[in-house]
Amino acid sequence: MNNEELKTAITTLLPTGVFEEGGDWLNVLLEPSDWLPFALQLRHQEAHYFDYMFCLTCIDWKTHLTMVYHLSSTKYRHNLVVKANLDKAKPDIETVSHIWRTAEFHEREVYEMFGVNFVHHPDLRLLILPDGWEGKNPLRKDFDDPVNMIKL
Repeated sequence: MNNEELKTAITTLLPTGVFEEGGDWLNVLLEPSDWLPFALQLRHQEAHYFDYMFCLTCIDWKTHLTMVYHLSSTKYRHNLVVKANLDKAKPDIETVSHIWRTAEFHEREVYEMFGVNFVHHPDLRLLILPDGWEGKNPLRKDFDDPVNMIKL
């Protein structure tokens, strides 16, 4: 399936999705509330069969956070990038760790580094940072560490 065919298929699943033009992979922006049902369809519908999440990260734009998910179908060899903008004051999005197991540790890392709350995550706690770093979110642009003089 090429990007145009994939775009047509995605539009039927997610009519409210907004596509970003340019680049080799199809990029779709959705509302956080649409993420879980859309993810389930992408993973389980035979026509799409996105069985592999190979990257999950977050971007701090100072005004909001953007979750970025890179998905691939090992069967059909097509790729998709899904993005969701989150409110910086309350960055909540549903976990997809029960859909793609690779998401479990990626979500924990984004939780500790950016403060994103993955609703219904089975084990949302610090992954890399030591105890005492809860809620500090060192990859946010407003992070201030007076001890090490880190300011972005």
